[in-house]
Amino acid sequence: MSLETLWLALLGLLLAGYFVLGGYDYGAQMLSPFLGSADAGPRPDAGPAARAGAGSGIGTGTGPDGRNAALDAIAPFFLGNEVWLVAFAGVMFGAFPHLEGSLLSGLYPLIVAILAGLVLGNAAIQLRGRSRGARAAKVWNALVVLGGALPAVCWGIVVGLLLHGVPRRADGSFHVGAGDVFGPFALTCGVATALLFAGHGAAFVALRSEPGTATAARRLGATLLAAAGAAGALALLLSVFGAGASMTRTGTSVVLFALVVAALAAGWWFLGRSRDTLAFTATCLATALPVLLIGAGQYPYLLSASAGGGITVDDAVADGATLKLLIGFGVVVVPLILLYQGWSWWAFRGRTGRRHPSYF
Repeated sequence: MSLETLWLALLGLLLAGYFVLGGYDYGAQMLSPFLGSADAGPRPDAGPAARAGAGSGIGTGTGPDGRNAALDAIAPFFLGNEVWLVAFAGVMFGAFPHLEGSLLSGLYPLIVAILAGLVLGNAAIQLRGRSRGARAAKVWNALVVLGGALPAVCWGIVVGLLLHGVPRRADGSFHVGAGDVFGPFALTCGVATALLFAGHGAAFVALRSEPGTATAARRLGATLLAAAGAAGALALLLSVFGAGASMTRTGTSVVLFALVVAALAAGWWFLGRSRDTLAFTATCLATALPVLLIGAGQYPYLLSASAGGGITVDDAVADGATLKLLIGFGVVVVPLILLYQGWSWWAFRGRTGRRHPSYF
């Protein structure tokens, strides 16, 4: 295996890992109003808004004890999951510097929206517990949902644009305008990805929560996965009629799309039968496969132009000396990320609930 192929595989692995781990964060945030705790009685340390709303669980997206089952499920992980995005950016900057300049400048509005959503969601999750009064709690909970939905939709639009091809100017630079972002295929991909992340988040909440919340999460997750499949079918239909994806490797793309459909169907099936671990495994595959669809279906292009051509792997990759120098990064940092992720999952294993500490 050449160094270029090795670094390309690592780049895809890191982005796929972020889609899987960040995806359930976004999904849980979007579902937080619908998965409030069903426990009775306020916690002694619950804030004023929680005590004022004790017994209702309505309006603030929290249960009567001030907790929120969806946010409790992701609490130990949600900041750590963003390490995968940082590592992806580091590999892209170092190993594919010519891609970084074109990709970030071409998709600048969407990248800014994703980062804004990340900051907004992270701040809202941590500050909602300090709110005073029911109105303030509602505002923070709304921002939690927005902080999950905005990156999810924007990542889907990015995937759609990469599959369709990014417009290229006469000077060779890439640039997307409002017409590209709000085009039917890009928007369909945005909606499909948001639904997929929400279903993925529901599967994660079902895996981590107590029986009452897990049952509600399974029902909601099955519906969301079915809706994501319908949106994906619409994206495929647009592609068939020439208004969607433009792939260089059609056979590979068809196989990968079929695997996405199979993963969605498996997630829906297992959620309906309370097989939470298998359902979550299936949704993990469904969220990771779009990255492989971009990389393998568009190969050798890393950034394809809507009018044909684009930036290939050879165009984007750094020189051989730089790639060898960066091997230390892959050998040391990536295993550390994997070890940290494994440790955190082991340390916080089990279902959340009243006997589990509330981090927010």
